[in-house]
Amino acid sequence: MKYLLMGATALALVACSQENQAPSAEETTPTKTAGTEMAVDETDAAKEPTAWERLDTVLAAQTDDAKARYQYRHPAETLKFFGIKPGMTVVDTLPGEVWYTGILLDYLGEDGKVIGADYSPEMWSLFGSFAPPEGAKANWAAEWTEKAEGWRDEGDAAVGAFAFGSVPDDMAGTVDVVLQIRSMHHFNRFEDQGGYRSQAIADMYKLLKPGGIVGVVQHRAPESNDDAWANGDNGYVKQSAIVAAFEAGGFELADQSEINANPKDQPTESDFVWRLPPTLATSGDDPEAAAAAIAIGESDRMTLKFKKPE
Repeated sequence: MKYLLMGATALALVACSQENQAPSAEETTPTKTAGTEMAVDETDAAKEPTAWERLDTVLAAQTDDAKARYQYRHPAETLKFFGIKPGMTVVDTLPGEVWYTGILLDYLGEDGKVIGADYSPEMWSLFGSFAPPEGAKANWAAEWTEKAEGWRDEGDAAVGAFAFGSVPDDMAGTVDVVLQIRSMHHFNRFEDQGGYRSQAIADMYKLLKPGGIVGVVQHRAPESNDDAWANGDNGYVKQSAIVAAFEAGGFELADQSEINANPKDQPTESDFVWRLPPTLATSGDDPEAAAAAIAIGESDRMTLKFKKPE
């Protein structure tokens, strides 16, 4: 385990940082004293900041290369906004050794679980020159789970995997949070070719517990740009389109944040997201073009929290 366990002193310090909640009618029965109610409230109040301290410790232990991306990806603020805490079961779409599976393995701890999720083989076949060889994704879930086992340390979260379009029935209703980090544009761009966005949203609904959360971080297209340009082919999707798609799938928009916004990124209809760092796809050997893209930084991103009704 890559983080340091917090001691009793830290618990005592953070216990006083939360306001006590007003007691319910059941909590104010004559058999409970005011002192007892205060003790219960202080214990509950200590849990949340302890989780966030643990997250900060895990993030501080990442490599320098990973930490260099924090200024654009804001992992602490993002995971806090989505309410992810130790012990939860979290689906990570397009999981990586760091983003976000590597972070979650340490943070969720031995009572938690990280489930990697990939696009279906059928959807991957639509990626043109970027499509993997035929059959390469056939055993992805088993192969990824084996690989992720090698990333685990003692005390880390358990792992599992699936591909969208084939959610195992035994995963239904077991997940606390589904992460869609910079992945919805591909579901969106192929919706007309096989209903892949609709299927993915239905899969997320199936996976989540009542009250469960989908956390979306996505390259954001200006609402004034052409809809065809903003279908996802260029990496960008309109926030209004994402909200409409999830609401059509039965989700509620619970909250939204600008923590991953970048007002310097104002793409025109001749731009695509990969012109920006870290890819710098259009710079080539042009230092001036590269410098201009680096000055913008990574893309402007929406951060949306959708909730499955309870």
